[in-house]
Amino acid sequence: MNVDKAKKRIAKQVKKGFKGYPQISLAYFGKTADCATEVVVTFTAEEGAEPQEQRFSSENDVRNDESIQSVLLKIIERADANSVVEVDGVSLIK
Repeated sequence: MNVDKAKKRIAKQVKKGFKGYPQISLAYFGKTADCATEVVVTFTAEEGAEPQEQRFSSENDVRNDESIQSVLLKIIERADANSVVEVDGVSLIK
């Protein structure tokens, strides 16, 4: 899938806001605020449930990596997530 198409579909899900559980959270991390080299996907099945976490990393910006963005979209679809939350910006890795 085209990276722009995947990013738009993810953004559309994020824009809907919180609609209940199951919930997927996306957080980006990198050594600088301009380049996210890692994304953490957190799945929460229901309120109070133990969240499950998965990490993906790349040498380049994961936000522009076609395969990683496609995988994120597939995770959202297969989890049948009612809510998708994206943490703004890139958190710095020390």
